[in-house]
Amino acid sequence: MAEPDPEPMASGAGQRLGAPETLGISTLDPGHRPPAMPPGRHVTIRVRMLDDTEELFDISQKASGKVLFDLVCSHMNLIEGDYFGLEFQNHQKMMVWLDHIKPIIKQLRRPKHTILRFAVKFFPPDHAQLLEELTRYLFALQIKQDVSVGRLTCNDSSAALMVSHIIQSEIGDFEESQCRSHLLNNNYIPDQMPLIDKIMEFHSKNIGQTPAESDYQLLEVARRLEMYGIRLHPAKDREGTRLSLAVAHTGVLVFQGHTKINAFNWSKVRKLSFKRKRFLIKLRPDLNSSYQDTLEFLMGSRDCCKVFWKICVEYHAFFRLFEEPKPKPKPVLFTRGSSFRFSGRTQKQVMDYVKESEFKKIPFERKHSRVQHNSRLSPLPSPRHHEVPTEIGAPGIDSPPRRHWKESVLVSAEDPSCSRITRASPSHHRNGHDDRKGSVSRTEDRRGSTRQTHPEHLSTGVGSNSPHLSASSGHSHGMVNGQKSLELCSHSPDGRQPSPLTSPLLNDACSVRTDDEDEVRRKRFPTDRAYFIAKELLTTERTYLKDLEVVTVSFQNAVGQDEATPDSLKDTVFSSFEPLHKFHTGFLREVEQRLALWEGRSNAHIKGDYQRIGDVMLKNFQGLKPLTANLHKQSEVLLELEKACRSSRRLEGLCRDFELQKVCYVPLNIFILRPLHRLIHYKQILERLCKHYPATHVDFRDCRAALADVSEVVEQLQGSLIKMENFQKLLELKKDLIGVDNLAVPSREFIRLGCLSKLSGKGLQQRMFFLFSDVILYTSRGMTPTNQFKVHGQLPLHGMTIRESEDEWGVPHAFTLVGEQQSVVVAASSLTEMEKWMEDIKVAIETAKTSNGPSPNLLTSNLTDNKCPEDSTVEAESEDDITASHTSLERPAPHRGNTMVHVCWHRNTSVSMVDFSIAVENQLSGNLLRKFKNSNGWQKLWVVFTNFSLFFYKSHQDDYPLASLPLLGYSVTVPSESENIHKDYVFKLHFKSHVYYFRSESEYTFERWMEVIRSATIPSSVTRVLNNKESHPH
Repeated sequence: MAEPDPEPMASGAGQRLGAPETLGISTLDPGHRPPAMPPGRHVTIRVRMLDDTEELFDISQKASGKVLFDLVCSHMNLIEGDYFGLEFQNHQKMMVWLDHIKPIIKQLRRPKHTILRFAVKFFPPDHAQLLEELTRYLFALQIKQDVSVGRLTCNDSSAALMVSHIIQSEIGDFEESQCRSHLLNNNYIPDQMPLIDKIMEFHSKNIGQTPAESDYQLLEVARRLEMYGIRLHPAKDREGTRLSLAVAHTGVLVFQGHTKINAFNWSKVRKLSFKRKRFLIKLRPDLNSSYQDTLEFLMGSRDCCKVFWKICVEYHAFFRLFEEPKPKPKPVLFTRGSSFRFSGRTQKQVMDYVKESEFKKIPFERKHSRVQHNSRLSPLPSPRHHEVPTEIGAPGIDSPPRRHWKESVLVSAEDPSCSRITRASPSHHRNGHDDRKGSVSRTEDRRGSTRQTHPEHLSTGVGSNSPHLSASSGHSHGMVNGQKSLELCSHSPDGRQPSPLTSPLLNDACSVRTDDEDEVRRKRFPTDRAYFIAKELLTTERTYLKDLEVVTVSFQNAVGQDEATPDSLKDTVFSSFEPLHKFHTGFLREVEQRLALWEGRSNAHIKGDYQRIGDVMLKNFQGLKPLTANLHKQSEVLLELEKACRSSRRLEGLCRDFELQKVCYVPLNIFILRPLHRLIHYKQILERLCKHYPATHVDFRDCRAALADVSEVVEQLQGSLIKMENFQKLLELKKDLIGVDNLAVPSREFIRLGCLSKLSGKGLQQRMFFLFSDVILYTSRGMTPTNQFKVHGQLPLHGMTIRESEDEWGVPHAFTLVGEQQSVVVAASSLTEMEKWMEDIKVAIETAKTSNGPSPNLLTSNLTDNKCPEDSTVEAESEDDITASHTSLERPAPHRGNTMVHVCWHRNTSVSMVDFSIAVENQLSGNLLRKFKNSNGWQKLWVVFTNFSLFFYKSHQDDYPLASLPLLGYSVTVPSESENIHKDYVFKLHFKSHVYYFRSESEYTFERWMEVIRSATIPSSVTRVLNNKESHPH
């Protein structure tokens, strides 16, 4: 069995780099000359550099790989060559690194026809450890290459930020027409076109930045990405789950898709080895860990194991050892295991060598740059040189002194580009916030951030198809994916990559209020419960007005002005929403003025004349009544929009693209129903005010009169609202499904959706089930470009029976659906889930017996045989369904990956139509202070609760959220004493290992947040709530 015990290479040497009389200079051992070229036939080797140029090197076939590598480094005058390597594709079509010890003839079967690639091999945790400008330039080229081919995955904001630094280095300061033309002619990232405006926005903020600074800032962004320096090696665990292994400076990492789910730090690893296809990680004994002593991963072949094992050996030696390991004596009789050993200097030796030596400044050419600052970074101090920002070094490795960060570009000390760059404070990192200028934001694309992961949490995380979260623009310092590096500020207890389904990607760029400021504020403002009820009206009205603007402004700009939009749709939509927007703009202004007076910002509060809100609501509801007369026609808006999309492929694409925009943070149809839901909000607020006030209170009479007015309207619209919500849900589900035609038909009602495991010949397989009033559909999420769920079969409710079958099949929480043509055995994730499903299905079966509902001919013609695909081929589940061409979603187009269907899939749970109605109607907005489990400070955020999720904004004025947190599966509690949260009005959100604390400003707001979050985290069943949303406490 092979062990990672490095073996030294033959002693190599080299004098000062850059000396004209030398070739093949080595950077390994200063003071010695390189080994002579071995005799024998020479061969020409082709090497492709990082700038895509190709160089030819004439070398003896008997020469070792080290000789060729030294020639390449000498050709570039590269001092810190130890971070790089030469890789090539071997005869087994695997990319491998050129071994420095073995002769080239033994590694390259056809040297003349093999192209070696010069590439970064070792990625340090901090680019400040790269002491040469040339080295950082080559790293920047590697990052540019990785981003371009999609290897370095990240969210749109980070991608745009990196491209902005790349083009700053290439074309210089921002000039709009030049920048746009350059981006149109050069592709830096996949699907670049939608991001051109964001790239230009970031580029405009880089004015005065030199190419060297641009390289530095590019690496600053890249190093914080989860996939920075990661090369994935496919593997499986013992259960057969598809994973990928990778190695980094910290240790061995485990990925599922592009999500890091575990890490084994070098300090925890006792031995790495491989045996045939099995890659083995032997851990040191740990009493606190539930892991077994040895972890086993299955790779594609023995050679795959060996390739990965070798790079692990090299990474461990390079980053962990102080000096090159000594060779072991060769055994006399026989050898056991691989003879491979690490050859070369360690990172510490490289850094010490560069810092202690003096080098002649040698210009180098930036191939793609029109801004030629072609001077090499000199480690020697120079008083007139511009200082590149330094960062905190990695633990255990001394950071280079500031005096080594001098660049040979002469700039004035008063240069604004100098003053723009500040050194990041380590204390600020630890406290979770920076002294940054400008707003910084993030997206929840699934593109992740660098996190420190612990081996005790090896588990399968959320899949790689995590939703993209929105981001706004901002300065790039210390930011990645819109968030700070979580090695310095761990936002997740287990350090895992937080999927957008489990945690919000937010940084601490928002203002942090101190405890003293908080106390002063608490004393200054009113403490009356009525004030906080009125403040809830204010905060939710702000959110409601923003939601109206999604339709009146954003939708109109994106869709309404297009020729494909019929005039009838424009008239229907905008005649309904424009008057509402105008009215609520004035209403919000009056509420803000009243709250300002109530808070005592004038002397009016002394008289008590303005410590009420009922009069404002009563007066405005009189003006709102004429507008509510047409609200029952909102269903016509939904029908008109659906009809127009069916008849126009272009309009359908426009609406789909609009829903992918950050401003459309929930499905478009939900915004259309917002005016009806808002009336219910008004009713709830007035009910709480009337309950709070005594009958003699000056505000009681106005509140009661306003309540009577709004209750009358709500009662009239209640029946229409239930039908419209059901129709809206059917339309939304239609977009999530492939292989279904006529889902949204009259008299069909949606009841429940969620995850169940279906028992087949291959065992239990995760499936998504959809329960309607006449049929059950079961689906799976295929690896399709549209990110949708493919229908595998349907089970008509007519004639169906249901029974528990846990004892029959020996599967916990199992029950059997017995249909007239087919029986299906499924298992729920818990007893509660099984009870909810069985309860709802029984009610639906009874209802189907007495109703003349639609016939369950839902599926397209190619799937109506009702056979389960797993009985035939497994491949059918992961391929694009060819029958999708018969549906309205026939083109593989981007699709929202963060819908509630996807959340239920990842959280393995279910929700009912009643739950959807409650979650949408039970909306809440306001400022909260948020704290992570391992952070110190509290971060102020504007938070909106709707549609089972919390949406996070920097302020209520923002047009779109920075991130979101779906709440299904979370529990909401009060922190215990042991958690040391010594603050009032704090509630805790907890899901598996993810913990978040939120702090409200009063007892009332605390109770309200607890109430609405519980409505989303504790779903109900149909029979418990009996479709009576009035009975649910809002």
